[in-house]
Amino acid sequence: MTAKLITNDGKKYAGKFVATSSFNDKTVVAAGKDPLKVRKEAINKGHTSPVVFFVPDKNSMHIY
Repeated sequence: MTAKLITNDGKKYAGKFVATSSFNDKTVVAAGKDPLKVRKEAINKGHTSPVVFFVPDKNSMHIY
């Protein structure tokens, strides 16, 4: 399995949930500690199907 970079701002968003408009777009449209609030914020900004995921702290890995 090949790892895929989802966002370019790992340091900035470490330990938070972030939303992008799709898996192909690495631009973060919302971020925070609560995934439901992050999703709602992204939808309110016009992103109908945001992708919400957790950015792990440095030197740790999450497999989705």
